[in-house]
Amino acid sequence: MTLPSRLVGFAGALREQGLRIGPGETVDAAAALEVLGMSDRERLREGLAAALLRADGQRTVFDAAFDLYFPNGVGTPESARNDEDADLDQRLVQALAGDDSGALTQLAGEAVDALGGFGSAEGPQGWSAHQTLERLQPQTLLARVLAAMRGESEEDFTDRLDRDEIRRRIDGFRDRVRTEARRRSAELRGTDHVAKHAIAPSADQVDFLNAGRDQLAELRRAVQPLARKLATRMTARRRRASRGSIDLRRTLRRSLSTGGVPLHPAHAHRRPARPEIVLLCDVSGSVAGFANFTMLLVQALRDQFSKVRVFAFVNRTDEVTRMIEPGAADPAELGRRILTEATVTGWHDSSDYGNALAEFAEHHLDAIGPRTSVLILGDARTNGWNPNLDALHDIKERARRVFWLNPEPESRWSTGDSAAHAYAQVAEMHECRNTQRLTHLVSTLIPV
Repeated sequence: MTLPSRLVGFAGALREQGLRIGPGETVDAAAALEVLGMSDRERLREGLAAALLRADGQRTVFDAAFDLYFPNGVGTPESARNDEDADLDQRLVQALAGDDSGALTQLAGEAVDALGGFGSAEGPQGWSAHQTLERLQPQTLLARVLAAMRGESEEDFTDRLDRDEIRRRIDGFRDRVRTEARRRSAELRGTDHVAKHAIAPSADQVDFLNAGRDQLAELRRAVQPLARKLATRMTARRRRASRGSIDLRRTLRRSLSTGGVPLHPAHAHRRPARPEIVLLCDVSGSVAGFANFTMLLVQALRDQFSKVRVFAFVNRTDEVTRMIEPGAADPAELGRRILTEATVTGWHDSSDYGNALAEFAEHHLDAIGPRTSVLILGDARTNGWNPNLDALHDIKERARRVFWLNPEPESRWSTGDSAAHAYAQVAEMHECRNTQRLTHLVSTLIPV
């Protein structure tokens, strides 16, 4: 692969992962590559990052793609070819204790070569980071690393390096193993193929329903920055909306000074009241993470609304506004509090949208007024119970607008026990699978 085609492929891989990389950024990256050259790989990495990245949260995806298209080497690592006899575990302990970056990278290559290969000459072949880490179990070396560090000095160990730091180094080694496995796989299957299927998406692209523990932690850290970004967008929309429509009489009067040409249109200024928001959230099963994250996000945006009230349900509905404290940013803790302190379940633990909507319409309809926008969060899976469209009609008749945000792909709506299409005939339903989509919907749908 030539250097220009490698750079173009790299930019294309970043686009596949949702990064906005256009011709201008690609030209800037080519100029940076020409100036920096290939002699210093880390300097090239930083130069291309400066040319291509435009937003927070993109660096993890960038680094994974960079390691594929500008690898540290090719083929089997030299240390693995030398077939060293030293114990891999013991050398890894020493490298972790000394925080030796070069040794850790070398050991990652040896580990993948020795433990990560699968397949046969006659069938499919590849390299697996998961298989390597399962066989090596680096997380079990914590005690040995601690012992090695204590042996280096008579100082109190906790003054220099605590257990969290050792875990961070082990996590770094695991990332090196994943990078090495992707590099070796790319040599077998092609760089573009591996870049498309093996690079984890950025946090704002991760499906709420499929997010792992690390990705949920990344989402938790994104609540406050995302709220600030949304607040800026909504303030700009409100400022534009306050101008109102053109005042024809005043515009014609002004045009008399310019020979009848309306060079300075006059607008009918208005002062729109800030909207009220009611959230009605399914907190059962896998959709709970989506609902909890959105509750925290809307609470962080509370200054943009005149009133925010939040209701949660599984098969019964209860108000949980009091539990969403200002500054809170842990969806898991919020979910735990709701399930233990609020009355969201009855005689069973399965979601029942029909009963939950009916209970809201019967006991909490006074929360909705003519300036209220209602956001319903859930997958619309009724577990076979009556969907109770009449209750949703009652909510819609009182509200200014009703939007339903569904974290499932639209292709799965109304499959199995889903009543999504039936609800979509009453409320405006939108697919909302990740934070990028949620940001767009919140900033554009809610009236200002």
